[in-house]
Amino acid sequence: MFEVRQEAPVDLRKCPTLIEPFYTSKEHYKDLLAEHVKELQEQQGLLYASGHHAVLLILQGMDTAGKDGVIKHVVSGVNPQGCEVFSFRQPSSEELAHDFLWRSTCRLPERGRIGIFNRSYYEEVLVVRVHPELLKVQGLPDALLDDRSIWKDRYRSIVDLEDHLGRNGTLVIKVFLHLSKDEQRTRLLARLDEPRKTWKFNPGDIRERDLWDQYRKAYEACLGATSTSTAPWYAVPADDKKNARLIVSQVILDAMKQLGMRWPEADKARLEELRSIRNQL
Repeated sequence: MFEVRQEAPVDLRKCPTLIEPFYTSKEHYKDLLAEHVKELQEQQGLLYASGHHAVLLILQGMDTAGKDGVIKHVVSGVNPQGCEVFSFRQPSSEELAHDFLWRSTCRLPERGRIGIFNRSYYEEVLVVRVHPELLKVQGLPDALLDDRSIWKDRYRSIVDLEDHLGRNGTLVIKVFLHLSKDEQRTRLLARLDEPRKTWKFNPGDIRERDLWDQYRKAYEACLGATSTSTAPWYAVPADDKKNARLIVSQVILDAMKQLGMRWPEADKARLEELRSIRNQL
């Protein structure tokens, strides 16, 4: 329902940011989310026990879209030993000295674990595209800075990476939290007006908000170019935080269940060993 079609033009102005909620009350929402979290615990346990797959969840969206809230409420019930969260901010000098995928590939989850990227290598075709001056500090040869080719080349590098991950047992789940400009304004005002939220406010968010249309176009190009059968994008309506969390948790569950994981079964030799150990107890 929310999957972005492969190689199809994307117009986010035609994609809803608010839909009929899947919950009927606050209590119903809590019950539904608790069910999803419980199922996620089961899937995470299977993931760890089987040890054949890894899961990478990528969260992207405009400022205030709710990425932190999804991590807090949806993944909160997963065993912290089997889950790692990484937030990618302004790259360091060491990171800038490498290719644009280097800093995130260093953080890819190992088999049996869930990795969550709060923003990701996609910033290199989003923020950097909106702010092309950032390319100048990346040390690239001038020949590679052609605006007619650099973004297509980066899309290709990203798709190749995600295909490679899929061929090696990593399930890539990509979620774009689709927020409206009006709802962003409401959330930014809340950060200004509510004492418990003022710490979240960043003056830079206002400057970035002025570039809303440029970001929308960058997202449209990115989603259309990098949604694949191996790693599709899901454009999740994000104006209703609760509904977005339910949708994202269901997307994760559906994707993990498709792996068909099972609890490992002990062979005859192992069963004999366990029986011997039991007798010693």
